[in-house]
Amino acid sequence: MASSCGSTCAAERDPPADAAMSLAEWRSSWKYPTVILCVYGFFCSIRPSEPYLTPYLVGPDKNLTIEEVNNQMFPVWTYSYLVLLFPVFLATDYLRYKPLIVLQGTAFIVTWLLLLFAQGIMAMQAVEFTFGLSSATEVAYYSYIYSVVPSTKYQMVTGQCRSATLIGYTTGSVIGQILVSAAGVSYFVLNIISMTCVSIAFLTSCLLPTPQHSMFFHRDLTANTVDRKMSIGQISIDNDIHSEKKICQSNSSVCVSDIPKEFEPAEFVDLPLNLLPASAVVSPMVVFSQLWKDFLNCYTNKSLLLWSVWWALATCGYLQVVNYVQTLWSTVGANATVYNGGVEAISTLTAAMASFAVGYIHVDWAVWGEVALGAFSILDAGMLIIMALIENIWVCYSLYIVFKGSYMFLITISTFMIATTLTLERYALVFGVNTFLALSLQTVLTAIVVDSRGLGLDVITQFLIYGGYFGFISLVYILKGVRTLQSHCRQHAFECEVENAIAPPVDHAPL
Repeated sequence: MASSCGSTCAAERDPPADAAMSLAEWRSSWKYPTVILCVYGFFCSIRPSEPYLTPYLVGPDKNLTIEEVNNQMFPVWTYSYLVLLFPVFLATDYLRYKPLIVLQGTAFIVTWLLLLFAQGIMAMQAVEFTFGLSSATEVAYYSYIYSVVPSTKYQMVTGQCRSATLIGYTTGSVIGQILVSAAGVSYFVLNIISMTCVSIAFLTSCLLPTPQHSMFFHRDLTANTVDRKMSIGQISIDNDIHSEKKICQSNSSVCVSDIPKEFEPAEFVDLPLNLLPASAVVSPMVVFSQLWKDFLNCYTNKSLLLWSVWWALATCGYLQVVNYVQTLWSTVGANATVYNGGVEAISTLTAAMASFAVGYIHVDWAVWGEVALGAFSILDAGMLIIMALIENIWVCYSLYIVFKGSYMFLITISTFMIATTLTLERYALVFGVNTFLALSLQTVLTAIVVDSRGLGLDVITQFLIYGGYFGFISLVYILKGVRTLQSHCRQHAFECEVENAIAPPVDHAPL
């Protein structure tokens, strides 16, 4: 009886034990950090006060002028983002992502504390600096997941992480619009809600496990337990974790065994990062040397260079428009009801649908891509000029929605065309460089056009300049696209001639 009772009791305890084991297995799998990261991205994007930042700053809460906001406060974000981007990019990889995600959550909290309780233009410039820090650390959010999930899940988890931020931003915009329009909630209360959401995001970030590996400084090549045969240039490697590592070049063969945990620069400085037989920390000199070589290899590719230049130019213009469009709305619709939250929600959904549609459009972008970039850029130029000249807030709202959808449509194509021929490491490098170039151009544009120490132009004149800027981009890419089409047509005609010349003659024998 005792034995039977013991068996029964053990059987009754099995389900909880299995549940605990299942929970432990789930926490140790790639699904746990993916869920936590998505929750973090969702809450840090719920910022219902953001579409109403300019009305809040020029209202009774902060009592700033449009000129102070436009010419003295907003430029600080551009400058701080540019200065912080490169060191944050390296620190993200060296510290293995999590500390930078926690830092981003901290920066959000400080930003909203200052927005809620600080006064004066200097304090608001500090707001822009801390928000620039949060923007720079965004690279940690989007790269963390690649260090904790298998490569077969990259596409799926990338979509999930981006969708989390998209849904969060849309949710925040809708909440803000409903509270302002239906409940008459003040902008101060919206900032309290934003503060609460980013605080939840910060707490969530603390639950993320710290990855053991990263892309550059903490390599993990022991994950593949089968032979990996790769070649780059004249170098090929047969890497089996159970056997001696052998590196073979065209004129010599070198055998390397008992590789140390850390590498000195002289030993492997000529070996691509993704071929380094490492399982721990890679010397910084090796990383910097290979990053420079990868940079030269990538940007000597004419196709990649062409798409990257458009990416940087268009992103610069897009960021300027997004940063200062609220100031334009406040100027054009000074006495109108504010629907900024609803417009941001609709524009975000439109942009998402435009990006999604790219996957279902079957076009040879290598041939037609430049013409498309030029055509859409001239459309963007026209919309920005109309937004600047017209005095109807609803037209401004509508054109902004179309502009954002147009940019997201083209940037998705550009991202795809750049990424198709790159390894994960070079993908991170190229998009980091492209972002840096975009911010550098934006800094120059801001310093000359916006900053009060430069021309300090009003927002209407600024948008006319942004329209001309996109017009210049369209001219360059339409001309280049026409040349590409002509070259393609000549190549096609030549191939047809060759095919006809080598085709066997038709036998016209009499019946």
